[in-house]
Amino acid sequence: MFDMKNLHRLKQLDANAKDGMQAFWAFDKAAFAEGAISVQMKQLIALGVALTTQCPYCIALHTKAARDAGANDAQLAETAVVAAAIRAGGAITHATHMFPD
Repeated sequence: MFDMKNLHRLKQLDANAKDGMQAFWAFDKAAFAEGAISVQMKQLIALGVALTTQCPYCIALHTKAARDAGANDAQLAETAVVAAAIRAGGAITHATHMFPD
């Protein structure tokens, strides 16, 4: 199912939901623009989210974008560890619902 070639089909969304997709692409561009947070940091954040949502497209795209923004192997590895800690932390904190007061 996962194949980066599938992303060419985004053009079908662009054509069939023009207004919504134009708004999405404008939002995406603005969200990842340099600002109070650097482009590199934004891409590392996006990669961490992608790892927790386990989206292979986002993992691939944001890994490349982070590297293009200057991220090194150590930064990528730490991003993965933070993502793992957040995912594990969610399981632990949700475990509190198993026990009555």
